[in-house]
This record gives sequence, structure tokens and C-alpha cells, in this order.
Amino acid sequence: MNFPNELKYSKDHEWVKLEGDIAIVGISDFAQGELGDIVYVDIPTIGKELKSGEIFGSVEAVKTVSDLFMPMDGKILELNADLMAHPELVNSDPYTNGWMVKIQVNADAKDMGLLNSDEYKAQIGVS
Repeated sequence: MNFPNELKYSKDHEWVKLEGDIAIVGISDFAQGELGDIVYVDIPTIGKELKSGEIFGSVEAVKTVSDLFMPMDGKILELNADLMAHPELVNSDPYTNGWMVKIQVNADAKDMGLLNSDEYKAQIGVS
């Protein structure tokens, strides 16, 4: 499993890449592996302002559906349109082509309880 050091991680298995006041969000390699083959990504919240921990969408795998949780307060600006035709990108490339949304981060919301890669690995029991 891969856990890039430059990313932050939520306890709900989302990853965050901060670029100024924009955050790119996806699910971790661990999460996609646990879900199995992803067949559909549903994110109906474009343009919505959401708080950390609120549901912003869901992913459907062959055997289950899992909610996606906002890792920090912000407004969802953009959905990765490639996932509509190719949801399997979440499985094959979760940190690059499999990102899910870009959010405008509230100025006071950066790093709201997010974990670094070592803390995240410890949480999920991976060394």
C-alpha cells in the first residue's frame, strides 16, 4: 500500500492535498483496497459549503456502497469528471487520476485533525 508523505489523511480514509486555499480530496489506497472494485462515484454536492465530517458523496463498489466524508470545512468546487466514465481510476490510481473533488478551504479550517502518513498508517494498523 502507498501513503504519500506529502498528503494528509482523515480518520474516515480520505486523503487531502493542500495547494494554497484549494484542497484536492480522494480516498486512500487502503480504503479503495477495502472497498474492492469501484463501479460508480456519486458526488451531488458541487457548489455546496460543507463542514468537516459531513457526507459529500458516495462510492459504490461491487459489494458495498460507502459514504464520502468532508475532511475539512469548505465549498466543493469541482468533481473529477473522469470518474463518471472511469470510476476504476479510484482503484488503479487513487492519489493522482483517481481524485474525487477540489474544495475551497475555509481559512480557519486547514489541518482540522488531519493525520500525517505515519499517524494514518498507525490508525489502520499498517507499518
